[in-house]
Amino acid sequence: MTRPSIADAVAGVSVALLLIPQSMAYAQIAEMPVVTGLFASALPLIVFSLFASSPYLQTGPVALTSLLTLAALQGAGFRSDDPDYVKLGALLALVVGVSRLLLGLLRLGWLAFLISEPVRMGFTSGAAIIIIGSQLPKALGTSLDTPDTSIIGQAAWSIVHPAAWAGGALVLSAVTLAIMLGGRRFHRLFPGVAVAGLVGIGYSRFLSDDVLTVGDTNPIPEGLPTLSLDLPWADLGTLVVGGLIIALIGFAEPASIARLFAREDKSHWDANRELASSGLANITSAISGAFPVGGSFSRSSVNRMAGARTRWSGGVTGLTVLAFLSFASVLDGLPQAVLGAIVVGAVLGLVKPLALLGLWRQSRVEALLAWITFAATLALAPAVQWAVLAGVGLTAVVHVVRPLRLIAAVRADRLELKPDGLLWLGTYGSFERQVRAAIDDHPRLDVVVDLGPSPDLDPSVERTIGSICDGLAGSGRTLSVAGVDRFSAAAGGRTE
Repeated sequence: MTRPSIADAVAGVSVALLLIPQSMAYAQIAEMPVVTGLFASALPLIVFSLFASSPYLQTGPVALTSLLTLAALQGAGFRSDDPDYVKLGALLALVVGVSRLLLGLLRLGWLAFLISEPVRMGFTSGAAIIIIGSQLPKALGTSLDTPDTSIIGQAAWSIVHPAAWAGGALVLSAVTLAIMLGGRRFHRLFPGVAVAGLVGIGYSRFLSDDVLTVGDTNPIPEGLPTLSLDLPWADLGTLVVGGLIIALIGFAEPASIARLFAREDKSHWDANRELASSGLANITSAISGAFPVGGSFSRSSVNRMAGARTRWSGGVTGLTVLAFLSFASVLDGLPQAVLGAIVVGAVLGLVKPLALLGLWRQSRVEALLAWITFAATLALAPAVQWAVLAGVGLTAVVHVVRPLRLIAAVRADRLELKPDGLLWLGTYGSFERQVRAAIDDHPRLDVVVDLGPSPDLDPSVERTIGSICDGLAGSGRTLSVAGVDRFSAAAGGRTE
């Protein structure tokens, strides 16, 4: 492993400034004490940095995994007021960790791509709306004890009862969002989340005490996490299914992040190694008394933009949070409204109505897959994991009812190939066979493969394209890939 540099240290500390308040907010999505978010951001990151494949990927608490954690625990019949709720979250992290470790060691990372791009798009958009809805009562300052106990119901009640809004909470939420979103325009590394947190603490301590703070309901203890596997083992069986779902669903996003960065750098990325590393991080999170963790796009981007060169930057982030734990009680004055606004600002970009609508022009079948998954996610909240499973099942049905076919057209001196239908894990074999057959039928033409309808490429597709390129090279022919902004150098194809 390359030695750490000053740039790695700077990047690691920069991410920690974002992670500390974020981790507390994400813990609350899972209805966990905020200190468990800090625990999940310390030792797990250090362990992950020792084994990860990507030099940029940052792990830790993330909004989507926190929502899935809540779904798994509530789906098993547990509530946040259960005495063992925190330990149950740690047990769930252990299930996720062991599952990912075994999948990585057995080189089954490809299972993460069972979720097709339309399903993932519909799920993330729906999940983001649920996450935003869960934070609206805090951001608006309304009572969390609303007449409706569902997440969407509480959000709706808060919106339609402006008389219940708290002025201080509204001001802090607006200021937080302005700092987070406006700070990025000032400089891409502006620590907006940290600045918003400091503003919120300053408001509650020096200007007014009219807002609910973290310390009012859940004071933060100081000190390092207690390492233990004293968990409610009798409940293990009830959490296995939820843990397996998180292990697969929660890995899809970091896999996309790491692949994207690898394409841009024209470097190699090992999905199985990343999966095993994430497994070890989750096992460490369980031993630390925390909950499941995953890869973060925003923090990984900050890590990369801040100049990280090796995966040691993630270790620096973990060490920074670990050092901060001895002083964590300074955040007792952090207003709940600020935490709510931090989550809203972080996941707002995941809601993509225009992309969902645009799918109809691209493929009506893919649009229906995305929209049905989106609607199911909202309808089943917080049990959102079943919406993903329904989306995967529908994808399989589409695969059977409407098999993938390749449209071939000869334009001047080249052969243009475009998949018609859903390109996903279940159709990769058919895709390769049809591409090779079309090339054999036109032995003298250069080839262009239009992958525009399926821009999120699985490594299997890249390897297939690379293998075909190698075969064409001997005859002096070329293969180009159209419709995608980036394509891995490992594939060997040019990008148009």
